[in-house]
Amino acid sequence: MLDPLLRPWIDPPLDRAGAWLAARGVSANGLTLGGLAVGLTSVPLLTGGHYMAALAAILLNRLLDGLDGAVARRSRPTALGGYLDIVCDMVFYAAVPVGFALAQPGNAVWAAVLLASFVCTCASFLGRAVVAAQRGEPDEGARGAKSFFHAAGLMEGAETILAFTLFCLLPGLFPWLAGIFAFLCFWTAGARVAQTWFSESDSRF
Repeated sequence: MLDPLLRPWIDPPLDRAGAWLAARGVSANGLTLGGLAVGLTSVPLLTGGHYMAALAAILLNRLLDGLDGAVARRSRPTALGGYLDIVCDMVFYAAVPVGFALAQPGNAVWAAVLLASFVCTCASFLGRAVVAAQRGEPDEGARGAKSFFHAAGLMEGAETILAFTLFCLLPGLFPWLAGIFAFLCFWTAGARVAQTWFSESDSRF
């Protein structure tokens, strides 16, 4: 929801940094994998209760995730790069709730609910991209240049970063925050399915 609003502010500095890195031979896929490695360090940090250090790892992961696309656009974007990017994103998103589940036993149930909601949003997101490819639907580009169709939704990348930040800043409220965020993710998945369903019905008339 917030991604299209933030793009005009985020993309120019990312593109400048991406051009600088690409000119020095930095690989987009290397940034993607490096970002995942950094992001996964949040799991032991969360487990140990080092929430501010974990937040730093989470935010650095998101920065590298933005830079890999900027570098790819300045060099040679590939289908493999887009595939690797989305896989690493989903692995990272799943890792953070695991870290909170390991941090406190009372977090485990709500971390599991949150993970289930992530599975639903991921399935609805990637499934929508498959349908869009089959129908030949163009991506409107509101979320920047992407390697495949990006479906709109209430909960997207910016909202996920905001949620992870709140989790780290207010770890004692994790069960409540995770429950709210999971509900919104389930809502997003349902809305994408409904939108895909009704757009298919409309196309028959």
